[in-house]
Order: sequence, then structure tokens, then C-alpha cells
Amino acid sequence: MASFSFINIRSKATLLILFLLTATTFLSYVITTRIMRSHVADKIIRTAESLGRSIAPSAGFFMGAHDLLGLDYMVFQIKKANPDIKSIGVLGPERDIIVHSDIKERGRKIEPASGEILERSEDGTFVRRVPGGSGTLIEIESPIVFMDKRLGSVILELDWSVLSTAQGVAQRKVIGLFAVILALGTVSSVLLSSNLTRPIKELSSGVEELKRGKTGKPLRVFSGDELGRLTASFNEMSGLITHQRDKLAQDARDLEEAYVSTVRVVAAAIDARDTYTHGHSTRVSELAVALARELGMSGQELEDIEIACLFHDVGKIKISDAILHKAGKLAPDEWAEMQRHPEYGAEILRKAPSLRRFIPAVRHHHEWHDGTGYPDGLSGEKIPREAAIISLADAYDAMTSDRPYRKAMTKEKAMATIEEYVGTQFSPELAPLFIGTVEKMG
Repeated sequence: MASFSFINIRSKATLLILFLLTATTFLSYVITTRIMRSHVADKIIRTAESLGRSIAPSAGFFMGAHDLLGLDYMVFQIKKANPDIKSIGVLGPERDIIVHSDIKERGRKIEPASGEILERSEDGTFVRRVPGGSGTLIEIESPIVFMDKRLGSVILELDWSVLSTAQGVAQRKVIGLFAVILALGTVSSVLLSSNLTRPIKELSSGVEELKRGKTGKPLRVFSGDELGRLTASFNEMSGLITHQRDKLAQDARDLEEAYVSTVRVVAAAIDARDTYTHGHSTRVSELAVALARELGMSGQELEDIEIACLFHDVGKIKISDAILHKAGKLAPDEWAEMQRHPEYGAEILRKAPSLRRFIPAVRHHHEWHDGTGYPDGLSGEKIPREAAIISLADAYDAMTSDRPYRKAMTKEKAMATIEEYVGTQFSPELAPLFIGTVEKMG
């Protein structure tokens, strides 16, 4: 099941509004139902109480006139007009039933009820809750007074189920009303959340495009409120960032061109120390880049190979001219010093953080495949591929160039020498490709 945190903001807003709406509607329904039940019960009891009080004077008149037939007729008509009342009875002074809506109850004597008194009025009217045969009854008893003489009382009985039925009818109406309110609220909440989250969604889309470097059209402003002003500010910021990014990109290109030009100047300065190696770094770079291209390298990798080649002999700056220009064979200590130029080059590059990525190629371009090279005696796959590529290009150019101690070899002899040292000085994988690359280059 998906986590709640992965739900989009529109769904979150809709769910939050729906939760608040449902909770509010439910609480309102509970409170309204309770108030309504109390109100309905109170209204029915008050109606019955008022009816009992209104019957008492008329009953007193009929009893004073000894007109039981008229009293019976009156009770019958009142019961007929009020079907919610379970029964109406007129009691004599001794609490015997004189007249009753149920003719079978006449003559029976009723003892004072012992139920819970809900209300007692100053005129002697009682409202009680008493247990009945089929459930709880509400009994309302009002005194009959005629000519300041108490002649008896009127008793009305209400079945509690009547109240429950009335309350149920009212409750169903309330449920219907709140269902309509909830449905309208749900639709409104969806529309509201959509309206609220639309600018946020637009902003989110704009941020994603800005992160990916896309420069699309300005975001739509849907309103003049805080979100609208935020969207307008984002459009301004996006335009400024795009402009600055383009400017920075151009500056970076200019800086990169200046950087490469500077590297070329440095390489030329290194080669210029010795007329025999003039242009050596540039030629090594051309050969190494061609081989790297044959290996499938492209883009930044080719550019890094080119710059590493231009720097591969930078350590010779620290080698004395006496050693560099010596026409004869170098003495052991001189050869040991010459062998340190890859280390010197690595030390020089280490001083500039932007050049450190070229250190492996510069330090190890004199390593041999069999591990007898220098300065670290690396072998096989441990030799960085860039260094192995430069090693081939450097050796070929050295062999085909005049040096103080020998004349340049022919292309064919240099090729044969490389083939001879495959597996010892040169990589068995790269050497054949290099020979093919040189033949293609002519």
C-alpha cells in the first residue's frame, strides 16, 4: 500500500478538507440530533400537558352537572383528535375511573403512580415516567377543580415509542439534510483543493523544468493572491537564473578555451627547451586522441586525453639542461634523475585542483606492461588506460624524431619495434590498434 507521503498535494488537500468536513458534519449531526430529540419529546409532552390542563375545567363542569355521558363524549372526541395519546382517563375523588377512552377500564381504581417524576407544576400537574405493559409510558396527571373543590383528576398516557417514532422521523430528515450538505461539501472541497493546488502544481512543474535546465514559457498566473504573486516572482527568478546560467555557460566555454590554450602554450614552452623535441607534445596528443577514438572514447574523455598528453612531460621543467641536451649516453645518476620527470609532473599538477585528474596519465606514462617501467613498476591492468595510450604515442614519436644521441627511425622500423615489445613494454590489447591507427593516419 502506498505511503501517505507519496500522495500528491491535491489529494492531500482534498482528503484534509473532506476529513474536516466529515468530522464537522458528524459532530453537527450528533449535536443536532440530541437537541432535536429533546425538543421533540419536550414538545409532545408539553402538548399533552396543555391538553390535560384544558380537559380538566371541562371535565369539572360535566362532573359538577353529573353529565357523565357528555364527559364520555368529550373524552372520546379528544382521543380521536389526538391519536398520539395512548389513553385519556377521568378519575373521581377516590381515584376510581369515571370515564376512560378504553371503555373496559371504567370503574377500575388507580393507585398513585410510583414512577420517576419528570416535572411537577404549581397547579398540581405531574409528569411521570412509569413502566407499562409494552414499554415505558409518560403519564400526565392534572387536577380537576370545580367551584374551588377538587373533584378528581385527568390522566393522559403517552407511549414512549410514539416519541421515539417522532424522533426517528425527524432524525431521518436531519440525516437527509446533512447528506446533502456532505455531498455539496465534497464537491466544493474537490473544486477548492483543485483551485488551491493548481498554482502549486504549476510551480512544481516550473521548478522541475528549471532543474533540468529547460527554458520554457513563463508559468501561468491564476490569481492575484499570495500564490499568484509567488508564481510571478518565480517567473522573474527563472528568467534571471536562465540568463545567468547562459552567461555562466558562455563564460565557462571561454574559460575552457583559455585553459586549453594556456596548456598548449605550456606544452610548447616545455618542448621549446629542446630543439629535438619541438612539437613533441602536440604530435603525441594527436596520436593518442586518434587511438582513443578507435577505442570508442568520445567527448570529455578525448579532451582529457589531449590535455594529459600536452602535460605528460611537464616534469621535465625540473630536469637540468645538461641532462636534457646531453648528446651521449646518460650516466646512471643522470638517467635516474631523468626517470623522475613523471613524478615531478605529478607534483606540479597536484598544486592545481583542476589539473589533478590528469595525474594518473602523467605519472604512469612510462610504466611497462610487464612491470619493469617507472616510477612505480605497475603492470598490466593496473596501469591507467590513459597512461598506456600515451605510452604508445610517446614512444612512437620519440622513435620517429631526431635526438641528440641518434637519428630518427623510419615509420616501418618504429612499427616493428612496437610489435617487438608487445607484452613487455606495450599492452597487447592497445598496440595492434595503435599500429592500425598510425597506418590510417599515414
